[in-house]
Amino acid sequence: MIFNYDIRFGSFIKRPNRFIAHIDLDGQEIISHVPNTGRMHELLIPGTCVLLSYHPSEKRKTKYELRMVKKNDKWFSIDSQLPNALAYEAISKGVIEELKGYTEIKREVKYQNSRFDLQLSGDNQLCFVEVKGVTLEKEGWSYFPDAPTERGRKHIDELIHAVRSGYRAVLLFIVQFEQAKGFSPNKVTDPAFAAKLKEAIEAGVEVLSYGCMITPEEIKVVDKIPIIV
Repeated sequence: MIFNYDIRFGSFIKRPNRFIAHIDLDGQEIISHVPNTGRMHELLIPGTCVLLSYHPSEKRKTKYELRMVKKNDKWFSIDSQLPNALAYEAISKGVIEELKGYTEIKREVKYQNSRFDLQLSGDNQLCFVEVKGVTLEKEGWSYFPDAPTERGRKHIDELIHAVRSGYRAVLLFIVQFEQAKGFSPNKVTDPAFAAKLKEAIEAGVEVLSYGCMITPEEIKVVDKIPIIV
């Protein structure tokens, strides 16, 4: 996925709430929207280099969007809307080996009391895919979530229901930084999610994790990474 937005580089100052951040942009303090409600304490550190996109529209509350954060000389994509688009692109191009062979992909498909991010169909088989973006890194390993997520557990319950109803169901973690050694649920921050993930695997939900290649100009899904539950 090649970005077509107007890129600016700045330095993180502070994040007074979940939705906005103050950024030093060429010596001027500006306010940027943060497209991720996660905590990201390990990323959003004062003085850290960040990448913004500039949107001079009168319809926006802020003219800037915080897209990436640099940590240890690597870019981390923090846009929580991006993983769904990345997954769609990767599946369409056959990058995700386990999800090849489907002839149709639909987005945001209603199921029970939720919506799954993707629905794949072909040869009389239906597969539901729920996508989660991962930004938390510790010593090269990736973890999800970075804050307790009741919504995440609800999605897993729906995937379990889908399997028991005869459908294929996949939970796909898109790791939004490069060279992750592997993926695990964050048992410390959200033990309930970790337990629910184990329950899902035992019920037949397939769990996949894929890493990305990231530059300021482009991001794409590239390789499968190990999972330790």
